[in-house]
Amino acid sequence: MTDSTYRIQGATGEWEVVIGLEVHAQITSKAKLFSGASTEFGAEPNSQVSLVDAAMPGMLPVPNRECVRQAVRTGMAIDAQINKWSRFDRKNYFYADLPQGYQISQLYHPIVGEGVITVTLDEKDPNSATKEIGVERIHIEQDAGKLMHDQHPTRSYVDLNRSGVALMEIVSRPDMRSPQEAGAYVRKLRSILRYVGSCDGNMEEGSMRADVNVSVRKPGDEFGTRTETKNVNSVRFVMAVIEQEAQRQVDVLEAGGKIVQETRLYDPDRNETRSMRSKEDAHDYRYFPDPDLLPLELDDAFLEECRASLPELPDAKRARYEGELGLSAYNAAVLTAEHETARWFEELAAAGGDKVTAKAAANWLLSDLFGALNRLGKGVEDSPVSPKQGAELLALVADGTISNTLGKQVFEIMLETGQDAGTIVEERGLKQTSDTGAIEAEIAKVMAANEDKVAEYRGGKDKLFGFFVGQTMKAMAGKANPSVVNELLKKALG
Repeated sequence: MTDSTYRIQGATGEWEVVIGLEVHAQITSKAKLFSGASTEFGAEPNSQVSLVDAAMPGMLPVPNRECVRQAVRTGMAIDAQINKWSRFDRKNYFYADLPQGYQISQLYHPIVGEGVITVTLDEKDPNSATKEIGVERIHIEQDAGKLMHDQHPTRSYVDLNRSGVALMEIVSRPDMRSPQEAGAYVRKLRSILRYVGSCDGNMEEGSMRADVNVSVRKPGDEFGTRTETKNVNSVRFVMAVIEQEAQRQVDVLEAGGKIVQETRLYDPDRNETRSMRSKEDAHDYRYFPDPDLLPLELDDAFLEECRASLPELPDAKRARYEGELGLSAYNAAVLTAEHETARWFEELAAAGGDKVTAKAAANWLLSDLFGALNRLGKGVEDSPVSPKQGAELLALVADGTISNTLGKQVFEIMLETGQDAGTIVEERGLKQTSDTGAIEAEIAKVMAANEDKVAEYRGGKDKLFGFFVGQTMKAMAGKANPSVVNELLKKALG
C-alpha cells in the first residue's frame, strides 16, 4: 500500500485530487432484466423491444434469474458482502428514451454491499506498490434506450433496443488519488468481470462505461465539491477526464470561484469537460419501492451455487503461475491480465505436455505470438494459430527436429497458411540435421575460404568463433543442429 504523490500545481500551492467511479457494466445474459427480449448487440433499431420494455399499460416486470446470479457472482469475486434480502426501487425522471417515466434500480437495499479491489499501480512492474480501492456497493438496474439525432434534420428518433437491458452499477469509494490509480482500477475491474463472465467489458460497444466523480482539495483538507462526468467509455478517457476536470476546478477555485455540483460531459476531440446540468440528489428522483416487484430473497443453496461456479480469479492465477510454474512476475502478470490470454496459455501448456516447459510456452506466446498478432491487428482470441498448433511447433524445437531459427520461419508459414508445423517441416524438408559428416564437410569449406580469420582465431581472437558458426549455419541453410555445429567447430579450429 502507498499514498499517491500525484498533485496539481496551482498558483496557491499543491492540490490533491479525489476520485470515485461509478461503473455501469452490462450483465451477460441473453434476455433483458425484466423481459424476454434479446440483448444482442448491433440489431436493427427497435427490433428487440418487448411490451414490458415499451411500457405498455398492464405489463408487469419479471426478474431475470441469470442477471441476479451474475451480480452475486461479481460481488463474490471482489469478496463483497452479499445481501440475502434486497429490493427494487423506482427512480423517477422523464426522458424521451425512458418510456416508463422511471427507471427500476436499487437505492436503499442493493444486492451487493462493501467489497475491495486491489490494484497494482505500475502495470509495467508487477512488483510495484499496490493499493486497495473500496467498493461501496453493486446494484442492478435497467438501462434506458438511445436517442438518435443524426437520422433527420429536425427530429430525433428513439431506439429502445437497450431499454430494459440489465446493468450492474459498481460504485467505488472516493479512494483514488490520481489518474493512474483510476486507470488501474478500471482495468482490474474489467479483468475481473471478464474472468467471472458477468460482463464482456467492451467499452467501445457501451457494455461498460464509467461516471467519473472528481473533486480537489488542499492535501489533508475536507473533501471538496465534486462533479460527475457521465458515460466515459475508455480507460484512456477516464484518465483524461480526471486530469482536465481537476485542473479546471483548481483554476476556478484559485480565481476565487466556487465549484458547482453538476453533471458534465467529456468531449474527446477537444479534451475538455462541459456542463450538462446541475447534479441531482436522491430526493430529486423521488425514489420509492417498486410496487410491481417483490424483494429479492436469496437462499443458501443459490449462494453456494454461485460461489461454486466462480473460476480461478486473476490474482490467484498469477500467484499460481509464479509459484507452481516458475514464471517471472512480469510474465505471470501479463498472462493473467486478460481471461482469454490465460485460457490460451493454459491450452498451449496442456497441449505441449512434457515436451514443452511452461517457461518456453510463456516466452513464445508473449514474444512470437503477441508480436505477430500485433502486426496483424488481431487479438489472441482471433489467432490464426491454435494453442495445439503452437504446442506442436514448440515441441519440434524442443526435441531438436528444427532449430529456433527454423522455428520462426515455420511459424510465419503457419500464420499465412494455417498448416500444422509438422506438415510444413515435412513438405518443405526443414528438418534439422545432426549428420556430422555433412556438417564437417561444410566446416572445412568455410575454413578454407577464410584462412586469414582461422589464423586470427588461433592467434587468440576468440570472438571470431561466432563468425564461423554463422557461416556454417548459412552453408547448411539453417538446418544444422547448432549444438553439433559448435562441438565440431571447436574440434576443427583447435
